[in-house]
Amino acid sequence: MSALFRKMEDRPWLFLAPAVIVYAVFALWPMVDVTIVSFQKWNGLDANRQFVGLANYQYIFLQDPVFWTAFINTVIWTFLSLIFPPAIGLALAIGLNREIAGRSALRAVFYLPVIIAPIAVATMWRWMYDPFFGLFAQTLTEWGLPVPDFLGQKDTALYYVFVAYVWQQVGFSMVLFLAGLQSVDRSLVEAAQIDGAGRWKIFRHVTVPAIMPTITIVLVLSLIHSLKAFDIVYGLTGGGPAQSTQMLALWAFSQSMKAFDFGRGGAVSVVLLVITVAIVIPYLRWSMSREVHE
Repeated sequence: MSALFRKMEDRPWLFLAPAVIVYAVFALWPMVDVTIVSFQKWNGLDANRQFVGLANYQYIFLQDPVFWTAFINTVIWTFLSLIFPPAIGLALAIGLNREIAGRSALRAVFYLPVIIAPIAVATMWRWMYDPFFGLFAQTLTEWGLPVPDFLGQKDTALYYVFVAYVWQQVGFSMVLFLAGLQSVDRSLVEAAQIDGAGRWKIFRHVTVPAIMPTITIVLVLSLIHSLKAFDIVYGLTGGGPAQSTQMLALWAFSQSMKAFDFGRGGAVSVVLLVITVAIVIPYLRWSMSREVHE
């Protein structure tokens, strides 16, 4: 056995092989397969697939009436996701990083929504948004205020769905920021306090530079999570009303699994993949080069 391990030490790639195989089968191959399907016309059942070239991309870009609505909604959703969950998570992390009573319990409470299945979160918030029997409707009625149709108005439904998304994602950002705050050198904070720096200056000039790698991780993960938003939108509105909450990931699913047009669904998925790669990789390269120069 020891001789076997010595031989494997001379070939380090053997240790990586199992993980690489699993990643290739369950991550890389699906991306390759969906790219191939995007150039075909296939209903998911027939043995034969018809090659159609760029016809699927031409359709979604020029003829699909829902694609650009889903694209704009995804952009809005992503933009908001890079602001609110990280900002609220950072504020919670700073507050819960201090010595306060019940700190551990509060951390658990704020993190709890993260471990709940998104479809369960959607079911819970759908009940709270119910304009007749929901929690918000009952509260507004008791206060004598008008009750809006939270998920039934085209102009505001997307933002009400996003509130539920923020509620679930804030705890994830909070935990990452809590881990990052542990790396802040206390001696630097104490030195800044001795020099007369206030809380804002300490946060800006000491804390933020120290947790910059964590900020990068949080933003990248928030970006990826937002671009693939599906479950909570599907559970709350299904893309309605009138496609006003439609997202690219949900539209790809609808095209493939409801319209049985896997070619067009694959084309939407590839567009989403290209957008993700085009944003994430340059940002990671920029953040790593910045760390090297610092």
